[in-house]
Amino acid sequence: MNSTPSTEILHARCVTGVGGGPEKTILNSRRFLSALGYNCACAYLHPVGDDGFRVLERRAEAAGALLVGIPDRGPFDIRVIRRLSQLCRERKVAIWHGHDYKSNALGLLVRWFWPMKLVTTVHGWVEHTWRTPLYYAIDRLCLQRYEQVICVSQDLYQECLRIGIEASRCHWVNNGIDTEQFRRRQTWLDAGQRFRRSADRLVIGAMGRLSEEKGFDLLIRAVSRISHEKKVELWIAGEGGQRAALQRLIDELGQSERIKLLGHVDDTRPFYEALDVFALSSIREGLPNVLLEAMALEVPVVATRIAGIPSLVQDSDNGLLVEPGSVDALQAALSRMLTDDLLRRQFAAAGRRTIENSFSFERRMQKIVAIYDALLTRQTVRTSIASGS
Repeated sequence: MNSTPSTEILHARCVTGVGGGPEKTILNSRRFLSALGYNCACAYLHPVGDDGFRVLERRAEAAGALLVGIPDRGPFDIRVIRRLSQLCRERKVAIWHGHDYKSNALGLLVRWFWPMKLVTTVHGWVEHTWRTPLYYAIDRLCLQRYEQVICVSQDLYQECLRIGIEASRCHWVNNGIDTEQFRRRQTWLDAGQRFRRSADRLVIGAMGRLSEEKGFDLLIRAVSRISHEKKVELWIAGEGGQRAALQRLIDELGQSERIKLLGHVDDTRPFYEALDVFALSSIREGLPNVLLEAMALEVPVVATRIAGIPSLVQDSDNGLLVEPGSVDALQAALSRMLTDDLLRRQFAAAGRRTIENSFSFERRMQKIVAIYDALLTRQTVRTSIASGS
């Protein structure tokens, strides 16, 4: 037995709106951790009155996660520290697991009031605003004081080693997917009815926060060129600060009938199942869950060759890779995929095999528990977690 049932983990995260990819990992953790001997709760800091948090509460309930919302009024709100300290005492938290710069900083503060081990997951430093250089600098300082640092891709692992995190406390553990939850159950035609899909068109899909690093403007331009050659639509699911700018671009290109911004999609599985191709056009990423989900649901993928993505997508084996920032490369890869039915079927099957063999959520959580066990001196780490395998 790996651990005692009384051992408590607290996942801490700061979110605005409906969050992002890390939520899919964090909120699913409880189901898997409980089977491995750990109890788990999630403490989410969110702006006061943020309606997006209600969406997260519904997602947590569906996942069987215990989610505690903590209103956050800014960097000087000491009530946040008081509430987190109280929560740690009440639950007798043994391990604080942070997921961003602020939760990492708060973990260091809360430990003054409640003794616990500190673990963090580095999901990536991808969003660029005038504030983020400061935030990322704070995060790198915090990482130096954490006992275990988990990276979701090889490039993040190498970056953490570069900034001085010792190899003995730095681990590369890929993101993972619940392969039973993300298993295709509908044909594209049946799933497409929810989105009023036209049967005589091919559909490219994309999903993510509508922000600059996702490269959705590049994808829109690429698809606008293809749409004159073939009956093609592009659906982009997600919300974010770039929505108005992306809609203006769509209108300027005269593509409003073919390219749709769907907004937030609550149940993502039918969205993927309705697609012919999934496109990831990001110019900065870690190892995005959306790509794992698409491949698990047997959707052939086109993705940019950045960060941890080449460890998942092998070019011309289980998908197509393109250089980031290139509209021409995106257009060429998407056109190739859309005009070759056999290639799409081959990539769909190969993508599913890749997820089952190397990126299952159960396998990921076994590696995380090995890190917890070693940190609590229960036993040494049993698996090769520095290799991402």
